[in-house]
Amino acid sequence: MAERGAHLTATATQLEDTPSIFEVLAQDSLMGAVRPALQHAVKVLAESNPSRYGPLWRWFDEIYTVLDLLLQHHFLSRTSASFSENFYGLKRVVTSGLQRSAHLGLHSRQRWNSLLLLVLVPYLHAKLEKVLARQREEDDFSIQLPQTRFQRMYRAFLAAYPFVSTVWEGWTFCQQLLYVFGRTWRHSPLLWLAGVRLVHLTAHDILNMDLKPTTTSLATSQRFGEKLQQMLSTVVGGIAVSLSTSLSLGVFFLQFLEWWYSSENQSTIKSLTSLPTPPPPLHLDQRNDQPNLPANVCPLCRKVRANDTALATSGYVFCYRCIYIYVKAHQRCPLTGYPTELQHLIKIYSPEG
Repeated sequence: MAERGAHLTATATQLEDTPSIFEVLAQDSLMGAVRPALQHAVKVLAESNPSRYGPLWRWFDEIYTVLDLLLQHHFLSRTSASFSENFYGLKRVVTSGLQRSAHLGLHSRQRWNSLLLLVLVPYLHAKLEKVLARQREEDDFSIQLPQTRFQRMYRAFLAAYPFVSTVWEGWTFCQQLLYVFGRTWRHSPLLWLAGVRLVHLTAHDILNMDLKPTTTSLATSQRFGEKLQQMLSTVVGGIAVSLSTSLSLGVFFLQFLEWWYSSENQSTIKSLTSLPTPPPPLHLDQRNDQPNLPANVCPLCRKVRANDTALATSGYVFCYRCIYIYVKAHQRCPLTGYPTELQHLIKIYSPEG
């Protein structure tokens, strides 16, 4: 029974070159993991140096969309697939008509439809999610003032967005379920809107994509505009290849980050790092004739502390006047001997004060 279930997706497909549900879901999740990882890296940079890297965080969605546009356009033009689809050995073909070789790219219409759906839809989704979250905060913590007609329509759209998103997720789930049982060629509504479906790369496709261009020099009769266009195409292609290579090498790192921030791993790290509190520093004077002082007594004047002040270097608490005079004269902690300056004095404020 288990073997039959494991091979369900392989036997239910309509064509031999159709990928399994596991392959298409894996390539979908690849680009979904890249964006949060890059966003987290930019956030760390912005927090470390807001003046230099702050604009990267504020305009992250737009910068990522431009980079994603270059990357996806390169792969759709050169491999007839998005970056993640090419990574898993897949390509896009039109649902009707003869299939083209992958290195020739998609037809113009399918290529631009695929590019818009691959880049624009995730960008709009991320923006709407942020706007919706901000709107919820305003609804929870602000007073609603009279609104204009446009503002009412805007709020009505935001109110309807969760229902539209639910319908979209339901459509996607039904499409994937039909794909598992071989009732459709596409696992995603985005492929249906683009007019394409996914198939495996053939040996002929891989051979053609690995071949180098035969023409290595430009004709002398080419115009300057053609040379400039070819140069820009080469530069954009080089950037796209560099991005794709970096992303390919970063797949393992992304999986490591996902494991590192998982709840199970965090509980393990917490159990390893929850060590007992270390003992306080040893006193310089260990004579047995000095009894232990009460917790609220200053070690210098041996009276109840007034204006409690702690030393950052050792953690012990004294009267402010006592420790100020001592540190100013000796530049060390009176109990541990640790080097101490006046800026290491920390005033302790009681809740009653």
